[in-house]
Amino acid sequence: MKKKLILVTSPPACGKTYVAMKLAAELNHVVYLDKDALIILSRQIFEVANQPYDRSSDFFEEYIRDYEYAAILDMAVDALEYDDIALINAPFTREVRNPRFMESLRQDLMRKNARLYVVWVVTDPAICKKRMIRRNSDRDTWKLAHWDEYMAKTDFSIPEELNDKSKDQELLLFYNSNEEEFRKSMKEVVRKLQDEE
Repeated sequence: MKKKLILVTSPPACGKTYVAMKLAAELNHVVYLDKDALIILSRQIFEVANQPYDRSSDFFEEYIRDYEYAAILDMAVDALEYDDIALINAPFTREVRNPRFMESLRQDLMRKNARLYVVWVVTDPAICKKRMIRRNSDRDTWKLAHWDEYMAKTDFSIPEELNDKSKDQELLLFYNSNEEEFRKSMKEVVRKLQDEE
């Protein structure tokens, strides 16, 4: 039986964390990893570099962002040595649209006898904005203050390139704009992941 790396992905405030935690609770033998757990280290980098804490800044893009993703992926791939499923809660919005990145990840997983699953959380952007306002996080300060600019550079579309069945991967859509969508998607996604066990 192949092991699984599950990426629960989407733009911010689509409900990734809630979806990821509920999925992890429904599956067996799961190591749950949340990229937000690395923020405490990233904050320290800003402080040591004497930079304002701004996760939308050029400094973040150059010195922090990609390293957070590399770290969480390394932890997940290592975790597959000890359990059947590693589930990562992180946006991965650029990575899932980068064929070279995804092919490299699939190659790493093949060496662990593991298969890649991308759970893309589909949420209406207007709902995302309401959720950002409600959660009142400093991660969203720039986004809310520059909403039109943020929307212009954020791709909410489904990464259809991941639907390639010739690759050792699976794209699962999780609709999450309301409670009814959530319940239906949870049932369907859990069934699909369990059928593969």
